[in-house]
Amino acid sequence: MKLFLLLTALLCSSGATIAREPFHPQSFTFLLQADAKFKPREKGVQALAESGRDLVVIDYSYTSGRFEKWTRQEIEKIRGGKKGRKVVSYISIGEAENYRAYWRPVWDRDNDGRPDKGAPSFLLPINPGWAGNYRVKYWDPAWQKIVLLMIDEIILQGFDGVYLDIVDAFEGFEYNPANNKWVKGRINPETGLSYREEMVSWVGKIAEHVRARKGDFLVIPQNGAQLLEHDGFVSRISAIGIEDLFTEGNKKRDLESVALILKFLEEARKEGKPILLIEYPTVKSLRDYSIAAAKEQGLILLLTDRSLKTLGDSP
Repeated sequence: MKLFLLLTALLCSSGATIAREPFHPQSFTFLLQADAKFKPREKGVQALAESGRDLVVIDYSYTSGRFEKWTRQEIEKIRGGKKGRKVVSYISIGEAENYRAYWRPVWDRDNDGRPDKGAPSFLLPINPGWAGNYRVKYWDPAWQKIVLLMIDEIILQGFDGVYLDIVDAFEGFEYNPANNKWVKGRINPETGLSYREEMVSWVGKIAEHVRARKGDFLVIPQNGAQLLEHDGFVSRISAIGIEDLFTEGNKKRDLESVALILKFLEEARKEGKPILLIEYPTVKSLRDYSIAAAKEQGLILLLTDRSLKTLGDSP
């Protein structure tokens, strides 16, 4: 305890931004499509309240779309189901989603996955792996303004934090089509910074923005563990989420890849930041493997469906 207090004092004196109280969940759930599992929505509120999880990650809207945002009263009921529970909102900061309130149909009138004339300059072609998700220049001030306005609404809804998705968007920009190679630390010609530095800066801007409004607001990025090596990144986040560390679907990840990610995660572990692991195997032997590996590494595990329609299991 004395060591933690000393660390906190040192970080605060150095100007780092951290949550005011320790955040150490032992279990969590990650539910993005509540409407697919729980109808009417009151059943979803009740199920989340009674889930027994320390941390609840949900979309800011019951329908994951433009309307039916969770109310402050619903969030308070979910939070009140367990002492010390935190309820945080999912938000994508590295891709634009055409089912969100900010989306304008004119951005892609013919729905061919390519921005049309008149679309904002930050919008790029669709991510072929996820319907309705368009890549963006996440460093663009116009895009960042949209996201920060959404986060302001999330704060007003009564959430305890934000769970940032597509933090690993920088990886796609590190591919150089000219020579068909991936370049670590590739430079963004628009700014002169690397695409990794752009994401570190973007997450840092979010952290500063929310904590100027609510000092203990949680900021949890998902994936992009490489960024933990960058100065100032760990001090700004409350935890980190990682997908597919030990397994990828119903197959084991190769040990070299696992070791590399664990090396990056050590930066978060040294600062006492929780590591939330989401894995998606359906085969019992692989689920048992994930459980054993997560326990050995001290990670907080959630076994769930990749579409995130259920509460999953958090052993």
